[in-house]
Amino acid sequence: MKKKTFVLLFILAIAITANAQMKWNQQYQTYIDQYKDLAVEEMLKYNIPASITLAQGVFESRAGLSDLATKGNNHFGIKCHDWTGATTYHDDDEKSECFRAYNNVYESYEDHSKFLAENTRYKKLFSLDRTDYQSWAWGLKECGYATNPIYAQKIIQIIELYNLGQYDHATKYDKFMAKRSTVDKPLTKEGFLHPIYIYNDNYYLYAREGDTFKSIGKEVELSYRNIAKYNERDKNDVLHKGDIVYLKKKQRKAEKQFKGHPHIVQPNESMYDIAQKYGIRLKYLYKMNQLSPDYQIKVGDSLRIR
Repeated sequence: MKKKTFVLLFILAIAITANAQMKWNQQYQTYIDQYKDLAVEEMLKYNIPASITLAQGVFESRAGLSDLATKGNNHFGIKCHDWTGATTYHDDDEKSECFRAYNNVYESYEDHSKFLAENTRYKKLFSLDRTDYQSWAWGLKECGYATNPIYAQKIIQIIELYNLGQYDHATKYDKFMAKRSTVDKPLTKEGFLHPIYIYNDNYYLYAREGDTFKSIGKEVELSYRNIAKYNERDKNDVLHKGDIVYLKKKQRKAEKQFKGHPHIVQPNESMYDIAQKYGIRLKYLYKMNQLSPDYQIKVGDSLRIR
């Protein structure tokens, strides 16, 4: 009787855990923004839904923060079976199990694709529709990808909470963003790449305390002199936490959504701050407002930005 009660309680616990409402997490979203283009690139090569790849990457690597991810760039928890490359060790089902290690995140994503595409165990998955992420998630569990009893439910929850299904319909991807995953880690003091964002037809990141144009240039594989020039600063300028750093030449105007919506100057804002905020070259901000470069803006001034 006690044994039956325990089994029933165990099954009930699994059901409750599976149906627990997952909450939105900024770290997960940052991870998705960073690797969605790589997931689409892999999808277009191997026909594995980008949503599945992203959700597995987020879940298996804890959004890039797990020991396997930080020490060995392993984002999918793939063990050493039939593996002749670099390795790392981690406690999983047993103590100190052997896991595959990679030079960078791109290698992890590529190996994950090949692991599924070239392994007969997962052959039946490739007869599924690429946009049917639910069947893919259940199929992965049934094929033995993970021992977690609610693995499929967790993958589906992540896909639906972060709207990852949209990427299964993609026909192209941002090559610059995808290429970032070939950079070896760690490169920064925190040990992680800077998240890169897209705005006003440009790429930008937020500086961390201690960053230089040279260190950022090394990370993104662009000329640090050019990056400083794009941001209208000297290449030796000191960067501070929160500084916006654009990676291409800024535009002449703000995005279309700001047409007819001027910027109202706030306390402690400079013309340069405003130009960076909207991704506009400083000289064009002055020109749009018919101001001379020595004009001192005042709190409450209304500035045209498009």
